[in-house]
Amino acid sequence: MRKVLGAVAAMVLWGCGGQGGEPNRTDEGMKTDGLELKQEAGVVSGRYVQGGTEVGFSSRSVEEGVYRIELRQNGMTLTGLVDAANGVSSLDGFAEESGLDTQMLDGDRELLTGLYAALNAQLPASDAASPEAKYLRRAVGLWSEHPSTVELQRTVMGEQGRGYTMLCSYAKCNGSYTGSCGGSFNWYSYAKHDCQHGGFDATINQQIAQLGNHATCSGDEYYMSGGSWVCGEPDHWSRPKVQGSCFGRCGGGCGGDTQYTLDATNHDGCVRNGHALASAYCDDQFASASDDELYAPNCY
Repeated sequence: MRKVLGAVAAMVLWGCGGQGGEPNRTDEGMKTDGLELKQEAGVVSGRYVQGGTEVGFSSRSVEEGVYRIELRQNGMTLTGLVDAANGVSSLDGFAEESGLDTQMLDGDRELLTGLYAALNAQLPASDAASPEAKYLRRAVGLWSEHPSTVELQRTVMGEQGRGYTMLCSYAKCNGSYTGSCGGSFNWYSYAKHDCQHGGFDATINQQIAQLGNHATCSGDEYYMSGGSWVCGEPDHWSRPKVQGSCFGRCGGGCGGDTQYTLDATNHDGCVRNGHALASAYCDDQFASASDDELYAPNCY
């Protein structure tokens, strides 16, 4: 999806070269952009500032295999109770002042996308992170792609083979297009979605995708046209060959984890085939890929 311990330990990253103590501030008293991250036994917490806007966050173990996640930003509270042991989570979002239901807007997604990138840069990659950090990062990644037209209050359930289907074997060379992998390809057929194009027939809106982190051009994808690779994104072509940045991988961009799944591939195939990230036409693909993001294991 994209469109992009034990013992007490504390790690703090301040924007613009801060060295600890109080957060850096401008002459006007505004907090400097950056991530403040604190890790203790069973708890990860902190805050992230982007463009003067702050999001506070925490993830804590409430019992064995169960984690409570909370984010506060722009007057919105996001909560998640993640039962990793049973693959069930309850997610919610509401206006902090009134407690009423609210929705994710572009500014909210932009702030969470920045937080997600900062967490990826600061936290250990993949399964090396503590479980509190792991599920915090995955929840932030999921919320950063949450469409405005999907309710924030929902239950997400995941079970391998039913809730999610792994596609690790299609992400060659640990998802990279380097080294001994050379120019070999391992195509996955097909990344598909349904929308108004083709009369809502998912067999028409398909891409033949090369999963993994492959060639990109100015942040865009490549697609095959007339026997040559062309920079850009095909708009509802029928079964073009495509490759790009971490196609089929859960999370915005290349994320901090390495989950390649069927539903994440279909979500990529929707937002990279004529639709924007928050397009309502991709809501069903987003919903199907939510459990993949939270619970699917890493491929490498």
